[in-house]
Amino acid sequence: MSHDNPDDEIMCPCSGTRRGQIRAYFLQGLDVDAISRKTGALSGCGGCEWDIGEYLQALAAEAAADKPAA
Repeated sequence: MSHDNPDDEIMCPCSGTRRGQIRAYFLQGLDVDAISRKTGALSGCGGCEWDIGEYLQALAAEAAADKPAA
């Protein structure tokens, strides 16, 4: 595992969920609850809640910026 790859960053220590897993599920259209059910993230101590929430907001903003204007 490369520490230079941001996708390898563990975002939820309780479940071992990595940034890349969260991004992949987000890109599949899953919301935070579905991502939590699939990965176990956000279901342990709760310490990852802010980081994952902010990451999902950034992904949503990025996706909105990539959409062509109507």
